Amino acid sequence: MRARNLQLTDVFEFSPDGGVMTFAGERVVLLDAVAMGILRAQLIESFGLSGARATLTRFGFSHGWRVAEAMKTAIEWDDEREWRVAGGRLHRLHGMVVFEPVKEPSLTPPPFAESVWHDSYEAEQHLLHHGRADGCVCWTLTGFASGYLSFVNGRTIYCLETACRGKGDPVCRLLGRAKEDWPAEQQAELAFYEADCLTRALKRLQQDWKKVDRQLAARRREREAEDSTGLVARSAAMKAVLSQAQRVAAVDATVLLLGESGVGKERVARLIHETSPRQAGPFVAINCAAMPEALLESELFGHARGAFTGAVTDRAGLFEAAKGGTLLLDEVGELPTAMQAKLLRVLQEREVRRVGENKTRAIDVRVLAATHRDLHAEVKAGRFRKDLFFRLRVVELSVPPLRERAEDLLPLARLALSEAARRSKLPVRELAPEALRRVAAWPWPGNVRELFNAMERATVLATGRRVEVDDLPDELRAPPAVSRRAPVGHTLAELEREAILATLSAEKGNRARTAERLGIGQATLFRKLKAYQQGGFAVAPAA
Repeated sequence: MRARNLQLTDVFEFSPDGGVMTFAGERVVLLDAVAMGILRAQLIESFGLSGARATLTRFGFSHGWRVAEAMKTAIEWDDEREWRVAGGRLHRLHGMVVFEPVKEPSLTPPPFAESVWHDSYEAEQHLLHHGRADGCVCWTLTGFASGYLSFVNGRTIYCLETACRGKGDPVCRLLGRAKEDWPAEQQAELAFYEADCLTRALKRLQQDWKKVDRQLAARRREREAEDSTGLVARSAAMKAVLSQAQRVAAVDATVLLLGESGVGKERVARLIHETSPRQAGPFVAINCAAMPEALLESELFGHARGAFTGAVTDRAGLFEAAKGGTLLLDEVGELPTAMQAKLLRVLQEREVRRVGENKTRAIDVRVLAATHRDLHAEVKAGRFRKDLFFRLRVVELSVPPLRERAEDLLPLARLALSEAARRSKLPVRELAPEALRRVAAWPWPGNVRELFNAMERATVLATGRRVEVDDLPDELRAPPAVSRRAPVGHTLAELEREAILATLSAEKGNRARTAERLGIGQATLFRKLKAYQQGGFAVAPAA
């Protein structure tokens, strides 16, 4: 027997006249979901959220453990692996939830288990009796998954939800890790799995449950402020963008993301994908400016064997590879005119034709597009097709530059220091007061990307407990004099231009070194310098 072929009739036996019913050879009873919801409500009322969660989590764990034990011999499996992976199928057969495995792990290193849940009875009952929750509520279901995985793998596996319909997410999402692999900040939630948790919960309930609830609420507030993608939204402008992104995520509309290089357009795109019903599918991104037109067509649409020199096998394109998920066309404003026409046809017909083939193939993918260019101006200048522009711009989101997000700057800097320390396995450092002032005063022409690069450099170079001014990039240690003397009334764009031109002059026209000092890409620097020259400003000749 294969796990995916398991049917309810293979394990469930009953008499039409009633009486004893068995599941995998063990006696079972039918319980009404609403009655379970009422029991849940009474547990919460009597013991608080923490006490109820401890009870239901351990109940679910025991249930999953017993089912795994019974199923080992109740079915003649093709091999032991089929028994090990049957837990999700059994969840469905019990009528508790519909399990959907995640084919591409969203985290690195990948978790032991990851899945998306639909139609959770537990989230449904919590919403019915309590309304929207502040946290995840599928306690018996995560307990069941933990118990089943722990038994079949011979080691302790704990599961937690990272998203839940009970708190307003589009779907429930489960992560499972070995007990020792869970990070320290989630140990409080793992305490609900401990064998003596119920006894201790009853003894210490009055003293502890309020404290635990406050801690969980604090972590939820942190997650609201700092998204798991690294997006920080303290400023009103960025909060508005993320709010719009989360609203549009619920539908399959095409979204056009506008904003300067380095503002985080791809991270906003990932947020849309990860909060959408397509989150279990792949997220595929391609930089349209990074490859020649002929190669880009093959990359997007695929090719047939022999279509061109080097095409030795048939190959699916990214539109097909992203089936069931999301495709981000980054720097879509760089597409040549001929490719714009081909892309328009694909978006209109929802089908692709591989290079060298005559037949078309239907696609199932949500398309997001991003660009730093002003496409309104590009359309007027005849460099971008008007019909493609309107096809991409069903919803338009403009991600503000960092200089317009003053409230986000320091939280982002601290986040960047924390991530850099984790990657480099170094202590997490804070900014010294003077370093903090320099960071706050810099206009950050390279936006969030420049900030993160600067904080990574500072993390690596810092020798003390704090990041000092000497650990910052050169331009922050000694800001160009023109920026310090800039009179009141200059626009932020003017200050950015003066900073770039002054740094270029200091580097004697060396474009590569200038881009490195500014923390921006060379392509971004060349684009800005070209605009300055067209505007009549003197630009130091290239070294």
